[in-house]
Amino acid sequence: MLERVTVPGLFPPPKYSHATVVEAGTRLAFLAGSVPLDADGKVIGEGNAVRQAEQVLVNLGAQLRSVGSDLGHVVATDVYVVSSEPSVLSAVWEVVEASGLSAGPHSSTLVGVACLGYPGQLVEITATAVVPEEVAQP
Repeated sequence: MLERVTVPGLFPPPKYSHATVVEAGTRLAFLAGSVPLDADGKVIGEGNAVRQAEQVLVNLGAQLRSVGSDLGHVVATDVYVVSSEPSVLSAVWEVVEASGLSAGPHSSTLVGVACLGYPGQLVEITATAVVPEEVAQP
């Protein structure tokens, strides 16, 4: 169903794969960017990229469950962080690693950006995931 590839001869990536191949016929979910907002639209973790990353992952988990998937079935992400400091990007990536997203490891891009869509927003993650077939219950 999934083949995660680390390419020999390229620099070995830390905790992610260079490519992920999904067999044709597999259901995929392409998720909108997960953001650090609560159900009322309030930014969680104002001014704190690590706290926002934690909330983004909670919200991403909810998005995945709503389509019958989970963090373990994510094949690719783009992680956007409002910062030009590698240490801030690294701190956010540590949260991603701890979440189970990198357990695959999945293919990912970590990007420092100037701003995101909501005032005070520092982190956003887009994801593509496999939606596994339902397992028949005995």
